[in-house]
Amino acid sequence: MKNENTTAAAGLKVAANPDSAYRMACMEIWGGNTSVETPVALPGLTGWVHSKPIEPAIEGGDVYYLSVCSAGLLSRIVLADVAGHGQAVGGAAITLRDLLRQHVNAFDQSELMRGINDAFGSGFEGDVQYATAAVLGYYCETRQLIFANAGHPPVLWYRAAEQRWEWLHEETPHAEKAVEGLPLGLITGTEYTQTAVRLGTGDLILIYTDGVTESVNEASKELGYEGLLDLTRSLPVRQPADVGPALLSALQRFRGASKPFDDLSIIVLQQCDPIAPVKI
Repeated sequence: MKNENTTAAAGLKVAANPDSAYRMACMEIWGGNTSVETPVALPGLTGWVHSKPIEPAIEGGDVYYLSVCSAGLLSRIVLADVAGHGQAVGGAAITLRDLLRQHVNAFDQSELMRGINDAFGSGFEGDVQYATAAVLGYYCETRQLIFANAGHPPVLWYRAAEQRWEWLHEETPHAEKAVEGLPLGLITGTEYTQTAVRLGTGDLILIYTDGVTESVNEASKELGYEGLLDLTRSLPVRQPADVGPALLSALQRFRGASKPFDDLSIIVLQQCDPIAPVKI
């Protein structure tokens, strides 16, 4: 697939063909903070990405990035929620992109998380005040997913073998006790913890921003985390391109006539057989 289309905030190139998945190539970084809805394919993962800034803005505070290492084995997925919109978020988007470029080949996310901590801990100029971020890395040869959460809403994990959704957090009983060459636990210099799990065949990962959980209905009732977990139990779990749109429809039914008041982003990933890296 030809790599075309731009994301305004970070000046990146991205393919957005709605009829086929955008296949990530080696050493490529894809993302930005503009509106997008597209399937994606990474080594060992298929996915679906949706991000929509709150109208009438065309650039939002939700920043999404996906990258693949030079060997085509390690994928990294980042979803951040930055306070601000439009040009005010541009600096944050570029900072995240540059950090990913620096650490695109590293399975260990410690340095990346320290970079995020330093960048956002000191704040940005203008209207950008802070950010939360969910950072995940996936090594397709071992099916190991490492993750760290910088104040972001908790990730959801569909365990296909057990046919149920659960929260993916650092205290998960399914965490790997040790991974060769990868320090687990608290990352020095930050408040973040690096945790690893091993995905099973067909497992799904759902990453989202608080525009999902803070949705309110006509009675001003907020969806919340438990409400989101309830919604996921009725979703189809065949593939990400089914899960994502079904979740958006469920959110719309929950809101009714109530309008969204925040940017909303969803990334759905599913474990699959590794794909051959694309040659650039």
